[in-house]
Amino acid sequence: MQTDRYDNTITTASAAVADAYADAVDCLLAGAPGLIPAFEAVTEADPAFALGWVGLARAHQSFGAMPAAGQAMERARSLPAGLTERERSHLNAFDLLIAGKGPQAYAAIRAHVNTWPRDALVAQTCSSVFGLIGFSGQPGREAEILAFTAALMPHYGEDWWMTSQYAFALCENGALARAEAQIDRALALRDRNAHGAHVRSHILYETGRTAEGRAWLSDWLAPYARDGIMYGHLTWHSALWSLAERDTEAMWAQVDAAVAPDSGSLSPGINVLTDTASILQRAMMAGVAVSADRWAAVSAYALQAFPATGNAFIDVHAALAHAMAGNDAALEAIITAPAGPAADLVPGLACGFRAMAAEDWGAASENLTGAMSDLARIGGSRAQRDLVEQCLLTSLIRDGREREAQDIARLRRPLLVSGADTHATH
Repeated sequence: MQTDRYDNTITTASAAVADAYADAVDCLLAGAPGLIPAFEAVTEADPAFALGWVGLARAHQSFGAMPAAGQAMERARSLPAGLTERERSHLNAFDLLIAGKGPQAYAAIRAHVNTWPRDALVAQTCSSVFGLIGFSGQPGREAEILAFTAALMPHYGEDWWMTSQYAFALCENGALARAEAQIDRALALRDRNAHGAHVRSHILYETGRTAEGRAWLSDWLAPYARDGIMYGHLTWHSALWSLAERDTEAMWAQVDAAVAPDSGSLSPGINVLTDTASILQRAMMAGVAVSADRWAAVSAYALQAFPATGNAFIDVHAALAHAMAGNDAALEAIITAPAGPAADLVPGLACGFRAMAAEDWGAASENLTGAMSDLARIGGSRAQRDLVEQCLLTSLIRDGREREAQDIARLRRPLLVSGADTHATH
């Protein structure tokens, strides 16, 4: 038997396969290009290595390719002989996750990580805002992610991946100076870490450093290949900064090259929908003309990629796209049949967007305000949820309640209130 980079025993006899598996896991943890080919190379080199198939399943799932993920898990399940106790638990946790059994997967993963804290591929499923905790719909999700990553930190030492995850959790809980120190440490250990670059982008956003963020991310993105899982989303971050600096030509170039549904983006569908809907709405609120065709394309993509409700973060952005595209039937379906652990927040937000589209600013303000106290439950990051806050502030201002809008902005986002980064409401 061999071991992986985190000293976990793996049941392959080949040192070369073990090295290839370690590289593939690192590829996933770093959001590096070539993720699926990396795990395919492992399974081709040792078809009897069950965890290679599990990793391939997780890679496919990360891109939203669920049929392929299911097929890879089926291969993994056919190879139970000779697995260690950790490997059997690892396989079971991902089997539940790939099957869409979120609560059962979460319980299995927490038990697994308590016993094997250095099983990074399993820990990764709960360590970020797009993980099982992040999309749990539960109050206190941000604090729970911080507690989860903080508890793991002593087990990892000087590890670029764990440190970057801890930095993101600190950032989302408002500990920005500590977060920046940790992400500097993580990127010093591995600078070509797309998830680390993502965390640094969030910290620069949260601290209002628009020009610095735009320049830094532009340099970091230049050598990053389009098939990297974070390419589209990091381009969205860059587009936000272009918008903040009123460089709409650059913003549209970025949206059309790597964000929008027709850009040829290789990003997961959740990013294509949410990033595009978000940047279009933010642009409109900043006084930038957005064509009806753009909204129609996002609305159509939402219906095709996510025909059923269940994830509030997705559903809220789909509702926004449908509202602005005038797709009343699709919007009404979300309002009347929300699903998932944060379903209670979706109708009010969707009605708020519908009122915005109709320029009924009073109704928009009332509906959006109702969701603000529990907004974190819909999922996503603070930067992503700023979209809803911007919608509320815009509605209040256009309803003649500018002082109220200013007071809310000062209370909720004091570091950003004086700039144009998040509250462009022209």
